[in-house]
Amino acid sequence: MSRSMINYPHIASLVFGTPLYATPDLVRAVKTALEPRMLGRARDLPDELSMGDDESREMKRLRVVGRLAIIPVHGILTARAGQIDANCQEILSYERLRSQLQAALDHELVEEIVLDFHTGGGAAMGCKELGDFIRAATAIKPITALVNFAAYSAGYFLASACSRIVCSPTGGVGSIGVIIETYEMSRWENEIGITFNTFYRGSHKNDCSPHEPITDAAVAEINVRLDEAYSTFTTSVAEYRGIELDDVIGTEARLFSPQEALGLKLIDEIAPAQDALNTIAQRYSSPPPGRRVGARARAIDLNCQL
Repeated sequence: MSRSMINYPHIASLVFGTPLYATPDLVRAVKTALEPRMLGRARDLPDELSMGDDESREMKRLRVVGRLAIIPVHGILTARAGQIDANCQEILSYERLRSQLQAALDHELVEEIVLDFHTGGGAAMGCKELGDFIRAATAIKPITALVNFAAYSAGYFLASACSRIVCSPTGGVGSIGVIIETYEMSRWENEIGITFNTFYRGSHKNDCSPHEPITDAAVAEINVRLDEAYSTFTTSVAEYRGIELDDVIGTEARLFSPQEALGLKLIDEIAPAQDALNTIAQRYSSPPPGRRVGARARAIDLNCQL
């Protein structure tokens, strides 16, 4: 059995039956990689899922340019170790991002931290904890969220905790909502003659089983989890941004252009990434001899991951 198939249950558990702070497009993208494996058609995919054998290769070196630490927040956000999937989408863990932030906070030359966002969101689990960490860290050093080009759902959750948010003119923020998807394969299993026998104790132990139609009791439990995760998201954004909770709820998980977001106080400024970096850099000491401020742009990975 391939390494990817051994790890498939863990990967699927991060996508199905769990609250996600993610855009529907991101959920569909992840399902595109997982569904062929669920249906036994992994050979249809160009490459198997890479689980990241060497943790050290996955760690991104802290980028310190002048007095700025620039940390990429790209791809799919998860609660545990990051990796690269078969569609070449970066998967970044909240744990790793926290470690990078701590390194920047501890770095004696760093006076401001810039989080470079390009993400459609990810897991709800772990997002609140990192958001609160970022918020507390802003009392130590300013942290600017640079939306270059997307900070949706979990990405916006984290961006809202920063000292301020600058969005590129063609970028976007929002999707302040939560989503849970389940999958059910019982009719397909009946067609091909497969039967799964499940034995359990506890009436909710088998909720959302892919081998049986979903029950009313399971739907009720899902709604409870959705309500809890949604409340956490909306109240946190309202607190971080200093805006009314009703206004946050009123966004109804829509995606907003920079102009719309500015009017709703979801961001603080609209500016191209390079201009924003130059402005921040000018607040601190001059760059080393022979080092132009414009060279700071090289510290940002402009490759779209989603």
